Amino acid sequence: MIQNQSSANKPHIGIYGRRNAGKSSLINAISGQQIAIVSEVPGTTTDPVKKNIELTGFGPAILVDTAGIDDEGEIGNKRTDKSMQSIANVDLALLLIADTHWGQFEDLLVQEFKRYDIPFILVRSKQDTQEASDFISPEIIKKAAAHCSVSIHKSSSIENLISLIKKAIPESAYKHQSLLGDMLSYGDIVLLITPIDAEAPAGRLIMPQVQMIRDILDNECVAIVLKEREVDSFLKNTGIKPKLVITDSQLFLKADASIPKDIPLTSFSIVLARHKGEFAKYLEGTPRISALKDGDRILLLESCTHHVSCDDIGRVKIPRWLSAFTGKRLEYDVVSGLSNLNRPIEDYSLVIQCGGCTITSKQLKSRLRDAIDAEVPVTNYGMAIAYVQGIYHRAVAPFTKHTPTSESYL
Repeated sequence: MIQNQSSANKPHIGIYGRRNAGKSSLINAISGQQIAIVSEVPGTTTDPVKKNIELTGFGPAILVDTAGIDDEGEIGNKRTDKSMQSIANVDLALLLIADTHWGQFEDLLVQEFKRYDIPFILVRSKQDTQEASDFISPEIIKKAAAHCSVSIHKSSSIENLISLIKKAIPESAYKHQSLLGDMLSYGDIVLLITPIDAEAPAGRLIMPQVQMIRDILDNECVAIVLKEREVDSFLKNTGIKPKLVITDSQLFLKADASIPKDIPLTSFSIVLARHKGEFAKYLEGTPRISALKDGDRILLLESCTHHVSCDDIGRVKIPRWLSAFTGKRLEYDVVSGLSNLNRPIEDYSLVIQCGGCTITSKQLKSRLRDAIDAEVPVTNYGMAIAYVQGIYHRAVAPFTKHTPTSESYL
């Protein structure tokens, strides 16, 4: 089990409750720093804001400060919507209750926690001296992972809350399986084909490439990194036969021609799809590309935000390849980050998700939940590219033996 402490894999802890319930004060108390603005004016906190913290004896985590669930007016409703949207992207929720106020707002939050399978802790704040059972139904208390009372002026109560947080955070939020550990043995050689093009950041590699190198080294194996132009001469001159080759998805055709067929070949995006995405659903959904019709609308979900280049993978290349492969007149929408969709998910005939290197597995799967529930086919950038370029079977083969449900899709 390899611990990955990148920001994409830190547990996210959301703080929810009414305006002026003390959410920002609680964040400051937990972190031991004045990192959130505290004011007696209701509605001081607007959009959800992430705060990096270190939980002693546990490790790094991210606190998500949200606006009051009872905000009012046009702007207030937008703030409330943002708070509700953030629930899908946290691993643990703290529901802050002040002055024994419990009503429809709290019931709605608990309903959403349940919908996204988010464990939550009931936290009574301020001068609340009543027991939770005095004003919260036994059913709600039973659903909660824990409940407690805190005072930001009493360090012992904050320490008790932190202890409860550590116990309630799901292991899946901080213990992460190796990307490739179940495929590699000590000393294996993995060849990484990494283009340096207009989309590559100056002076460094993109995150999936860095993640792959680190995972290979953590598994006591050897990582060889080449640009695509050096692959043929390297294999010819060294005689090295890698255990696995991982390429940028955009180079599939070049890699397929250069890498002997007896050497497993896949892409960075497909490795991430297997590691943190809905891989079985991707395997089921990818072949649906062949069934697309004129007028079908495709949704591309790009989980990070970046400057768009003239040959952007999500906005330009994948739509071009899909249209050429299908020969159909297709419509495309691209949504970056974790923003809301502008259309109902049912309007789409296919959803294509990026590798998700900058977000957690929980966030990625929550992002796809509506499409899967609506039975809209889903796939992944790398898998879609491999399919339209005719090497899908080879590209997913290194992993399908690890996916019991995959055989019927190949």
